[in-house]
Amino acid sequence: MAKYTDADCRLCRREGAKLFLKGERCLTKKCAFERRPVNPGMHPNTRKKPTEYLTQLREKQKVKRAYGPLTEKQFHKYYEEAERMRGKTGENMLSLLERRLDNVVYRLGLGVSRGQARQIVNHGHITVNGRTVNIPSFSVKVGDVIAVKENKTKKVIFDGVKNSRVIVPKWLEFDSEKLTGKVNALPNRDDIDLTISEHLIIELYSK
Repeated sequence: MAKYTDADCRLCRREGAKLFLKGERCLTKKCAFERRPVNPGMHPNTRKKPTEYLTQLREKQKVKRAYGPLTEKQFHKYYEEAERMRGKTGENMLSLLERRLDNVVYRLGLGVSRGQARQIVNHGHITVNGRTVNIPSFSVKVGDVIAVKENKTKKVIFDGVKNSRVIVPKWLEFDSEKLTGKVNALPNRDDIDLTISEHLIIELYSK
């Protein structure tokens, strides 16, 4: 899989929205999107009015980059699974993305960004129901207990968690002293912390 090695902030500028790829930096004046909210490149303001297809494509890319990086094959699998579920396909797809282990670690405040949370999972610092899971795409279920491994709790990366100001979504609960979280319910549309028009993605894949 090709790996993106350019500046993360270019992705936010390209999609015209904050994707919070740099953690706390995105909330400060250093945020590149705040300083220059235009498309990257030599001529950012000379592009024509976007077509319907381009608008749909950009929305899909925005979600892929916010929750990823995800390949097109991986992302399309979420769409296919969501389509088989009851309810609205777009909302189902966002719920599946929210249930990714790397996203849950981020939403619990154990990582300052989804990228850092993905790294924490990859390095084997996280357990689910007492068993080590190092697969970022692992999908959590109601009742699952997510925790930092006992021999990893003193790592510097977790030092600021106890004093963190992260607001944990209502479908999760978190004990900052024990660095342990629990899935109390499946996430719904109101729990998404990004501005997403999921119907555009569904329209694109339905063609």
